[in-house]
Amino acid sequence: MTPDQITYLTFGIVLLFALIIDLGLLSKKNSTVTIKKALWQTLFWVGLSIAFCAFLWIQKSSIIGTKYFTAYLMEWSLSIDNIFVFILIFTYFKVEATDAGRALLWGILLAIVFRIIFIALGIELIERFHWIIYVFGVFLLYTGYKLFVSTENEEFNPGDTKLYKFMRTYFRLSELEPKGRYFIKMHGKVYFTHLAVVVAMLGAVDLAFALDSIPTVVSLVKDSANANFSSDDILVIYSSNIFAVLGLRSLFFLLRGAIDQFDYLQQGIAIVLFFIGVKMLIEFFGIHISIYVSLGVIVACIAGSVVYSIYHNKPKHISTSEEKS
Repeated sequence: MTPDQITYLTFGIVLLFALIIDLGLLSKKNSTVTIKKALWQTLFWVGLSIAFCAFLWIQKSSIIGTKYFTAYLMEWSLSIDNIFVFILIFTYFKVEATDAGRALLWGILLAIVFRIIFIALGIELIERFHWIIYVFGVFLLYTGYKLFVSTENEEFNPGDTKLYKFMRTYFRLSELEPKGRYFIKMHGKVYFTHLAVVVAMLGAVDLAFALDSIPTVVSLVKDSANANFSSDDILVIYSSNIFAVLGLRSLFFLLRGAIDQFDYLQQGIAIVLFFIGVKMLIEFFGIHISIYVSLGVIVACIAGSVVYSIYHNKPKHISTSEEKS
C-alpha cells in the first residue's frame, strides 16, 4: 500500500471506531448528558484528534502535522459560535435533556455530509479558478470586521428562519411531544416531530458557519494561491473539519452553561479571520506566510481573548423597560 492509502485507511478506521464508541457507549438513547460525561467526551474527541495529528506528523511530515493541528484548532474555535446558536434552537423548541444528545449527534452527522459536499465543491472551484481565493480573502476581511465591531450577537429566532417556515409550509409537522421520536404516524400519515426540525436546523446552521470556516482552513493549508491542492492538503482539510465538528456535541454540553463567560472570544476570532483574509490577498504579490506563523497568530488571538474575557466583563445591554424599572 502507498503512504496515502495507509493514511486514508487509518483515518477511516479511527473515524468508524470513534463513531461506534460515541453512538454505542457515550450516546445511549434517553440518557442525559451531564457535565462530567461531556467532559469525558470532550477529552475523548480532543485526544483522538491529537493522536491523529501525531500520526500525520510521523507518517507524513512535521509540516503536515502542523497544518492539521492549525486547521483543527481554528475549526474548534469557530465552533463556539455554533454552540451559541445551537443553544437558542434547543431552547426555542424546548428539547428535553434526554433527547438533546441524540438530536445533536444526528444534526452534526448531517452537517458533516453537507461539509464534505461543500469542501469538494470549494476545492474544485479553486482548482479551476485560482482567483476565487482572493474573493474568499475579501469575504474574510469583511466577516472579520463585522464580527469585531459587533458588540452583541444578533438575536437569532429559529421560528423566523426560512428553513423552519419552509418546513411548516411543505411538511406535516406534529405538535405532540416527540418523546425521542423524529417521526410520528397519525391517521395513516407520517408527521415530523420537533426533533426532526431541530436536526435539520442544526445541519443548516453549521453549513452557514462553514462559509467562514472552510475558506479559512483552505488558506491555512494551501501553500500558495496558484498552487494545486496536494492529496495531503485535501486530507488535512477534510479530517480537521470532521474531527472538529464531531467534537462539537460534547463541547455544547460542556460550555452551554458558561458560554456567556467568553465575551471577547468573538473579537479574537475576528482578528484571526482578518489575518487570514490578509494572508490570502498578499499571495497575489508572492508573499507567503508560513503555517507556523499562522499557528502562532491563532493561538495568541484565541488564548488572549479567552484570558481577557476572564478578567474583563463586557458591559451588558440594558433595555429601555429595564431602565425605567
